[in-house]
Amino acid sequence: MSEATSIACRRQGTLMPPALSKEGDVLIGGIFSFHYEHILEQNYTSHPIPLQCTGRLYSRELRFARAMEFAIEQVNNRSDLLPNITLGYQIHDSCSAVPTAVKAAFQFANGQDLEFTTGSSSCTAMANVAAVVGDSNTTPSIGMTRLLGLFGVPQVSHFATCACLSDKQQYPAFFRTIPSDHFQAAALAQLVKHFGWTWIGTVHSDSDYGNNGMASFLSAVQNEGLCVEYSVAFSIASSHSKVERAAEVIRSSTSRVIVAFVDAGDMPILMMELQKQPPPPLQWIGCESWVTDPEILKFGLLAGAVGFGIERSVIPGFREFLLQLPAAQVSKSLLLQEFWEDTFNCKLPVTESNMESKIFQQDFQKCTGTEVLQDVNIPYTDTSQLRITNMVYKATYAIAHAIHGVACKDRINSLPQCNRNAVLQPYQVLEKLKKVNFTVNGYPVVFDSNGDPVATYELINWQEAPYGTMKFVTVGRYDASKLKGQELSLIRNITWMNGKTQVPVSVCSESCPPGTRKAAQKGRPVCCYDCLPCGEGEISNDTDSLDCISCPDEFWPNSYRDECLPKVIEFLSLDEVLGIILAVCSITGACTVVAVGFIFYRHRTSPIVRANNSELSFLLLFSLTLCFLCSLTFIGRPSEWSCMLRHTAFGITFVLCISCVLGKTLVVLMAFRATLPGSNVMKWFGPPQQRMTVVCFTSVQALICTLWLVLSPPFPIKNMSLYNERIILECNLGSAGAFWAVLGYIGLLAVLCFVLAFLARKLPDNFNEAKFITFSMLIFCAVWITFIPAYVSSPGKFTVAVEIFAILASSFGVIACIFVPKCFIILFRPEQNTKKHLMGKVPSKAL
Repeated sequence: MSEATSIACRRQGTLMPPALSKEGDVLIGGIFSFHYEHILEQNYTSHPIPLQCTGRLYSRELRFARAMEFAIEQVNNRSDLLPNITLGYQIHDSCSAVPTAVKAAFQFANGQDLEFTTGSSSCTAMANVAAVVGDSNTTPSIGMTRLLGLFGVPQVSHFATCACLSDKQQYPAFFRTIPSDHFQAAALAQLVKHFGWTWIGTVHSDSDYGNNGMASFLSAVQNEGLCVEYSVAFSIASSHSKVERAAEVIRSSTSRVIVAFVDAGDMPILMMELQKQPPPPLQWIGCESWVTDPEILKFGLLAGAVGFGIERSVIPGFREFLLQLPAAQVSKSLLLQEFWEDTFNCKLPVTESNMESKIFQQDFQKCTGTEVLQDVNIPYTDTSQLRITNMVYKATYAIAHAIHGVACKDRINSLPQCNRNAVLQPYQVLEKLKKVNFTVNGYPVVFDSNGDPVATYELINWQEAPYGTMKFVTVGRYDASKLKGQELSLIRNITWMNGKTQVPVSVCSESCPPGTRKAAQKGRPVCCYDCLPCGEGEISNDTDSLDCISCPDEFWPNSYRDECLPKVIEFLSLDEVLGIILAVCSITGACTVVAVGFIFYRHRTSPIVRANNSELSFLLLFSLTLCFLCSLTFIGRPSEWSCMLRHTAFGITFVLCISCVLGKTLVVLMAFRATLPGSNVMKWFGPPQQRMTVVCFTSVQALICTLWLVLSPPFPIKNMSLYNERIILECNLGSAGAFWAVLGYIGLLAVLCFVLAFLARKLPDNFNEAKFITFSMLIFCAVWITFIPAYVSSPGKFTVAVEIFAILASSFGVIACIFVPKCFIILFRPEQNTKKHLMGKVPSKAL
């Protein structure tokens, strides 16, 4: 292009000199937060004085910068990576401030020359560097990458973790060797859930790093069902009152676990405020920004802290490189001079390089030049925890490999050929960075489509070391590439706050034990709840159950309501006292009847037995025996056959009994009617007619029972409606109408018999059996009349007991009133057992 079309350009403002630099064929930019404070003077009447970094020098950040120098020196000494090309660097101090970082980015993008000539129509110069390493903080990195992205200059950060930087639409030129906070937030949420902390507090830096990181964490804990009591924010630039408010919220909280998504530069501010009035013991959960920062170890409030840090690594030869810091190199850099003076608490002599930057003070000890870095223990010399340092090392190597991909051509069986005069365009390096895939010192370096590496962390625990100090101990690992739920693994025990080995508890409400359910407290987070006992018939067999479940029909909860047990099955059995008593009474009654029968049979020829139809007497005794024995069918586990047998046998035997009594009553009436002149009644009511009467009355009941069994027979059922906790085994009547018909028929015969016997009670006879029949039927009717309400109102097995009692009572009433007096005469009054006496011809004596 001709000179006529050339344009002379001049840069505006003043250049910011690098803190560390080295010439080379290709330059790599670097920016680190050596200081966390700055001064910006502006009077709005003249050009502002450039921003000045102030405050203490962070030697850890200097170690990061020197890791970049070390990596570049290694690359320059390698024959397989960028041979014939020497890498140089320009490293700036961002002061952790966006203006300084952006100004450095402008210099990286536009070069160092104040005046230059361009052949284009605009003053656009090629970028001064091929790529940039840094910054250590998120907010400056965001400002830088927005600008560098316009020029296609790639930026590889070692410590900017904001998940927002993964957005390639906004930050197309951004890469990083440290995992995104998206993964760290998920890891922290899983850690909190793993230890059962459902009620936590959070504090974060009021910056892009803290705000975005905490937003990701809060989203993750919400998905895990955890609750946050409070979330407060502050920063190094916040007013003191804001820091005080954050500290007061922490002191007054009820949660015992606090997650701190805080920048390393902000954390000391909060700790110093809390130390004024220490809160109750808290379990601190940290992020990678401060949890591995040795300069924060001095705060005892953080003892037992747990958090995720970048994996510890080993960089061979790096410690020796750090300690070999020649005086000549120190004298050329104001940054290194400040570091030297701060480390050894002395002052270097005034030279031309530092004459304008400081005034030598006589009251400070003069540096002798014989100071040795091996003798000091500071973050700069501590290479036992190379974590972020390795991220700088990997970032520098990634850029070197990308430059190699642009400037060199690999050849088979020979060293690569590199063109040191090739013009490198930053966008070419950007494209190569997307494809790098190599291993350095055993550590893989590769970027995904978002410019992020594979997320792996170590779980760090702050444990007590000798002499009251603290140390970092790796107690676990988190690998985001593993299956969900398997990412977190623990490898050793954790020492918690106050040196305890038991996991601290931080819950809004204690866990609800089995047998209860959670009920949310109105207006409070879901982690705050009351534990309510499960309702009747319900259980919960898990801790913190949301609902109770109902037991199956044949099961019932135990007393703790955490297990369904089979319901107690209840029926009148021979294994219980009531069943035994009723069975004994039944057998006793039957034996009594047999004994009476035996007595009657032995004296069957005596007048008292032959009177009033002995055949009916023996039939009555037989029916009473059956009545006593049929009550046994009511005792025991109901079955299909026992249910049918018990009611029909009872109905038929009782009708047979009442029929015999009715027959005897009719015999008495007819016998006295036959003594009247001209009466011929007994001809029509002799023994055949008496037998027919019994058969007819009994046949009616047999017909009713037969129809009952055919049409709707009784059957066994499990009654689960009467009691919730018990199952009553009983016989369903099948047809209630048939049952009451059987009872009604028995009652009808009993009433008829009672009326006839009552009418015959005054007939002349020394042994008027009608009187005893009247009493027996009176007892019989009284028993069965009271049976009806007792039967209806008695629950469960007592219904059966009432029925048995009615059978036994009425049977004993019959045998006691009809047969006992006769047996008494037979056995103890044989003189009254004569025909004359029975006919009333001999005055009777009182029985």
